[in-house]
Amino acid sequence: MLFRILPLLLVVFVSATEFRYDCAGFVEKGLSRDPMLAETRFSTQAKKDKISAIKASAVLSKFEASMLVGPAPGLKETVDVWGDTVDTWDFTKMGPFFGTEIKAVQPLNYGQYVVGKKAAEADLRQQEMNVVGEEHSKSVELQTYYYNYLLALEMIRLASDAEKQLNNASDKIEDALDNDDQKVSQMDLLELKAGRHSVDEGVIDAKNGLLRVKLAIQFVLNLDSSDSFLPLDTVLAERDEYFPSLEEAKQTAIVHHPDLKRLSAGLSARQYQVELAEAKLGPQFFLMGEFTYVKSWAGNRQAIQKDAFAQDAVNKISGTVGFGMKYNLNFWNSWEAYSSARTELRSLKLKNQYAQNGTLLKLEDQYVQVTGMKDKLESLRSSLRASEAILKGAAIQYDLDPSSNTKSLVSAYKQNLELKKDYYYAVCKYNIAFAELINKMGLSLSEYHQIFPRK
Repeated sequence: MLFRILPLLLVVFVSATEFRYDCAGFVEKGLSRDPMLAETRFSTQAKKDKISAIKASAVLSKFEASMLVGPAPGLKETVDVWGDTVDTWDFTKMGPFFGTEIKAVQPLNYGQYVVGKKAAEADLRQQEMNVVGEEHSKSVELQTYYYNYLLALEMIRLASDAEKQLNNASDKIEDALDNDDQKVSQMDLLELKAGRHSVDEGVIDAKNGLLRVKLAIQFVLNLDSSDSFLPLDTVLAERDEYFPSLEEAKQTAIVHHPDLKRLSAGLSARQYQVELAEAKLGPQFFLMGEFTYVKSWAGNRQAIQKDAFAQDAVNKISGTVGFGMKYNLNFWNSWEAYSSARTELRSLKLKNQYAQNGTLLKLEDQYVQVTGMKDKLESLRSSLRASEAILKGAAIQYDLDPSSNTKSLVSAYKQNLELKKDYYYAVCKYNIAFAELINKMGLSLSEYHQIFPRK
């Protein structure tokens, strides 16, 4: 029986995988495995196919070749009613037949081809920048999951410690009541027990929060139900990346922001589209050619025809080459297309005038928020240090004099616990706001680390 169960346990053990990443590794893995982001990246393929189609149409935009092979009757000379000798079909002399026909058209408007290809390439760059923007937004989302995961772990630790300390304080109050300590009353114990619901609620919220984050991570990492993720960081701490100045952040956004790059590519695409629509107002020039070759080996009146280039009523070889011009008589339809493209270009130029200012103002607004959160963190750290000193002093006093007021120790602990909770929430909010600042600068997390390396 043991030998039957062992392979099954081995399969379960091997199939389950534990993924451990720091924040940067988690973001990188999430960007590569997120199913929705993969679908967004695939949207650029249609643009690439369009460029390929334009390139394919540059040489011999029309090339048709047909071929026919089969049996054919021969020919024989007969005299018609007018006394003339004519060739007629002779079905007693069947033989193989081969025929081919080739038609080709080569456009001569090379300028239109170049402009059309540039317009399609600019359109592709625009879509690629759109994908980059989606990746940056996803990076913020992934960092939010990561730091919320650490926050949930900290809240579970705090709640568990609070539960432990609450039980310890209850035991001490009960011991004091048993010893008829006049400084402690039954009301103290009831008040302490009445406050347990907040601790229990904190434990439940922390555990539920952790489960929800795990579900989100399972989706973005595309994990199997048996797989699990654990952060390499063991505590939630303030981010240690370089904090840029506002001027550094603005200059980075001007150079790297995908929205500004997408707008620049859009302007180029619209400009080329206007030029293409203007070019199409004129005629289209092209070269065209046609070649026909028909050969039957069924034979003529006397014998099988072996000459491959002999021409008669069945066999023939011919070809034509010419210069052509095509002009769209519906001029107003072409003019409307040109006018529409020109209007879109003007609209995009107007947008370009305020787009950079708007992007920088959003960046500055986020920068102000992050700076304020950073200052609040420093203030909370100072208060937390003072609270820990008060708690330490109350604990020492209680150890030296167990008959001292228990309320002061419990009050000091509650104050310290609330400050710790506020501090971890503030750290999480700051870390996520910093991720959004990186996004507003137009960078991914890996790009930010390359431009502003850690000290």
